[in-house]
Amino acid sequence: MDKKTDQTLEAIAFAGEALAPFFLQDPLTGDAGASFDAMAALDVDDAAAEWPFAEEGEAREALGLMVAGLADGRKADALVWEYRRLFVGPAPKPAPPWGSVYTDRECVVFGASTLELRAWMRTRGIARLGGEREPEDHIGLMLALMAWIARNRPADLDDYLRLHLLTWAPHYLDELAEAASHPFYEGLARLTGITLEGIRVERGLEVTVPRFYR
Repeated sequence: MDKKTDQTLEAIAFAGEALAPFFLQDPLTGDAGASFDAMAALDVDDAAAEWPFAEEGEAREALGLMVAGLADGRKADALVWEYRRLFVGPAPKPAPPWGSVYTDRECVVFGASTLELRAWMRTRGIARLGGEREPEDHIGLMLALMAWIARNRPADLDDYLRLHLLTWAPHYLDELAEAASHPFYEGLARLTGITLEGIRVERGLEVTVPRFYR
């Protein structure tokens, strides 16, 4: 593996590890306090210049929204309640974070695309990263898995992106950006979207987009 390939894989792993906690963790009670604190302290211009797979101007805008959204700290009521509205419930989520909700005709969790991802992982001996109760196609888990595969099973990375993550994530992230009423989560959706598109271009992937049912 050449140096450029190594650098690309490391950048993909970095992006997945940096973004995943914000989708998976409640800012008040979760385990991602260090990630939120690091984002709050970010120099937006410096970070935008270094963020991988994104145009600097787009990265600056998205990161600026995220940093501005943390101006009152990660324990701010507005941030905490927005996370719970978008990712926890109990009210219906405006942009559910699971792939099969968009690609399954019945718009259900643990739908056909979830089972396809699970089978793909099983045949390659890839263990799930989250608890058994969370579907494997949660956006946060899939970003974390992208990072793991880039570091540990790079030969499987393109298939994972092409067949499982990039099929639905761009659509979902557009929906999340539209649904978010807090700058942090709007910025997170935008940053993740442009990063994944940059990875797709960098890897030269052709993705077959499924029919979306929501």
